[in-house]
Amino acid sequence: MRRFAELLERLNFTPSRNGKIRLLVDYFDHEPDPDRGWALAAITSTLSLPTLKAAAVRDLVLSRVDSELFAWSYDYVGDLAETVSLIWPKQHGVNVPAPTPTEVVDAVSRASRADAPKLLETWLDACTASERFALIKLLTGALRVGVSARLVKTALAERAKIDVAEIEEVWHGLEPPYRELFDWLEGTGPRPDPDHRAAFRPLMLANPLEENDLRNLAPQDFRAEWKWDGIRVQLAARGGSERIFSRSGDDVTRVFPEITEEMTRFDAVLDGEMLVARRDGDGALVVAPFNDLQQRLNRKAVTAKMVQQYPAFVRLYDILADGTEDLRGLPFDQRRARLEQWFARMKPVHMDVSPLVPFETWDELEAKRAAARDAGIEGLMLKRADSLYVAGRPKGPWWKWKRNPLTLDVVLMYAQRGHGKRSSFYSDYTFGVWRPADDGSLELVPVGKAYSGYTDEELLQIDRWIRAHTTDRFGPVRQVEPGLVLEVEFDSIHRSTRHRSGVAMRFPRIARLRWDKPAAEADTIETVTKLVT
Repeated sequence: MRRFAELLERLNFTPSRNGKIRLLVDYFDHEPDPDRGWALAAITSTLSLPTLKAAAVRDLVLSRVDSELFAWSYDYVGDLAETVSLIWPKQHGVNVPAPTPTEVVDAVSRASRADAPKLLETWLDACTASERFALIKLLTGALRVGVSARLVKTALAERAKIDVAEIEEVWHGLEPPYRELFDWLEGTGPRPDPDHRAAFRPLMLANPLEENDLRNLAPQDFRAEWKWDGIRVQLAARGGSERIFSRSGDDVTRVFPEITEEMTRFDAVLDGEMLVARRDGDGALVVAPFNDLQQRLNRKAVTAKMVQQYPAFVRLYDILADGTEDLRGLPFDQRRARLEQWFARMKPVHMDVSPLVPFETWDELEAKRAAARDAGIEGLMLKRADSLYVAGRPKGPWWKWKRNPLTLDVVLMYAQRGHGKRSSFYSDYTFGVWRPADDGSLELVPVGKAYSGYTDEELLQIDRWIRAHTTDRFGPVRQVEPGLVLEVEFDSIHRSTRHRSGVAMRFPRIARLRWDKPAAEADTIETVTKLVT
């Protein structure tokens, strides 16, 4: 556990990407199997230990520590694992060695829900503070050490001197503790052979188009498509196996049974956008707001009623394979022609091909982009006509040119402590706008939450203001007097029955602090509802 604890601590305090990769490579070089495999699973969120949850950890620490002391400590630290690791009082006379990651996984996997907390108690007594932190993170997940699954795979690829796309292609056929993966990467075993009938192919991604980028691009070299407001998906159907993957490679097949059923009719790998769409009275297809699609996401089971209320639809962008033929090495124009030919041949229900947007000059395309919001479209995609389908985000072939964000002036209502490096600061902000109350006065109703967009210096300013203007406390959350106006940017706003205001923002972030503006002059719910799409 000591080496795993050191890894998490150093990752948390290493800001650079290359520095994190070096730490991961060193760990995988020196740790034995299967310890390094369980650590890999924990960092990439593929480790599931259902017998021990955060609530059990909380109950355990409360059996040793005064509840008020724990509450104040947790409020200050902001992270359960860190709080428990620091506050845990060891019992005298304990002479048990700290467990290895393998010992923890093996023991907890065999333990009942009643016995798991007893195991944890013994281990906490045997560990140092940093080892306790690593132990709890291993058991409960949510490491928050600034490392994505993609970065870990990049470290593995650099260590083995191969392309990260090769790891992506076999990753979803593997399971912890990844012995098969390490054997292959170290040359002591064959390349893992997942079910290639419906394996995930790493997606090609676009770079954001900055203000001056168009100057260096020739319009005739590019094709334009609309950027639809759904979730990017890959449909992989091969030899009687059908799977739907998200852009990160998560299997979401079970969430969209009507699409999976359609996939039984063909053998192909397709790139597209999952939407909710319905036919209007004239038979035209109308794309629903993203909020409707959210009703289908993160569900353990999808009912027939949900399928009927929120019908899924895939707007196709690209074709990666047709039967056994891999098309990723063809230029975009050729793949586009193959996609249109495939669609005309198969005529799949619940799908169509995203239309190309004709243009001759950037000014002409800019005018079309400006009108995208009225049609509920996120913006435009620019793709070089000769671009091959390359995994990752290569600079140059594909660009995303999103529509300009909407803005509102809102009032800070609640603030919550952050996590990790922000655990000592109030960095997560709930904000609202004015609405007429029943007695004729105005009241604030929350319309969104943001935790990005400000500088480190502004974070300090906001934190000081919150501490000086707190009116009530709810655990780690503070309610503040209505005095600080924030200008927030967001992509869109939708109706929502889950929020008291009746609306929900999509991707809100703080644009600037309006110290100059009185709270009474912030926007109203009437202004907000005019922006609803």
